[in-house]
Amino acid sequence: MRKGRLLLGAALLGAAGEVAVASYFYRRTMLRGNAKRDRTQKMAGTDWDRYIPTIRAAKEWLAGQPQEEVWITSDDGLKLFGRFFPCGSSTKTVLCFHGYTSEGLNDYSTLARFYLEHGFNLLIVDERAHGRSEGTYIGFGCLDRLDAKVWIDYLVKRMGEDSSILLHGDSMGAATVLMTTGLSLPKQVKAAVSDCAFTSAWEVFSAVLKNMYHLPAFPIMQLANRMVLKNAGYELDECNARREVRKAKIPILFIHGKSDTFVPCSMVYELYDACRTEKKLVVIEDAGHVESCYKNPEKYEEAIRSFIFPIMERKDAYEDQKGM
Repeated sequence: MRKGRLLLGAALLGAAGEVAVASYFYRRTMLRGNAKRDRTQKMAGTDWDRYIPTIRAAKEWLAGQPQEEVWITSDDGLKLFGRFFPCGSSTKTVLCFHGYTSEGLNDYSTLARFYLEHGFNLLIVDERAHGRSEGTYIGFGCLDRLDAKVWIDYLVKRMGEDSSILLHGDSMGAATVLMTTGLSLPKQVKAAVSDCAFTSAWEVFSAVLKNMYHLPAFPIMQLANRMVLKNAGYELDECNARREVRKAKIPILFIHGKSDTFVPCSMVYELYDACRTEKKLVVIEDAGHVESCYKNPEKYEEAIRSFIFPIMERKDAYEDQKGM
């Protein structure tokens, strides 16, 4: 009897410990005030200090360009912020989505110059629960893809029926972009660029638990998932980019750093293989998480020039996706 009570006590303590770990994991990753950029950068492992001069110079240049603050309202009533950079009379626009715990201008100041100098307008947004956009719970692409659709509708209305839209995302923003390709999109959306996307929040966090914390995913992920569903209203594998790209009708450029330890490079091969539309894969040697455009900007930009730019000039290659 005594032995049975001891075993039961140990089991209860173990279960309580697992709940505590799951709760801690949920609070650290899902809640706006607790998800810290410096902690994410340490986990990602990329040495950003070496690129600070480049990023700072790009931000200073971009600050001097014509720009406009833009606000929209999400389907669930959040005010979402973006910054629009016009490029003359161009009707081509890049819609940019940043990574986890970042902000639009932090991730896109360097690429902004590249796109502006090649005749594109830019709309750089702060995703929900980031930057100046409202929101308590981080969406990990599942909620953000619906926000992306609202941003797309805004651009079509602003730029006109003959406009062209390119979706570009990195990390969580890339997962957002890929999940968006699975939606019914207007004909103005021509292509997408995905840089270091994860397949789903469930799978990338399972990898983080295993590789960085040396903890099993079960039952921590199951417990955390219940907390996310109860509070944020979605499940961590509800939207899986691998599933969504199977529905894509637009061409996709996949980019990933081969040395990425945060979002395993193996995920980009899964995403690429699942994609059934026109596609291209570029893996940058020795690049860590979202480091490719800094590690090898020539290869990064050439991939966009050679694959994406010709697609953006097409007028009727891809039919309207509404109703598909």
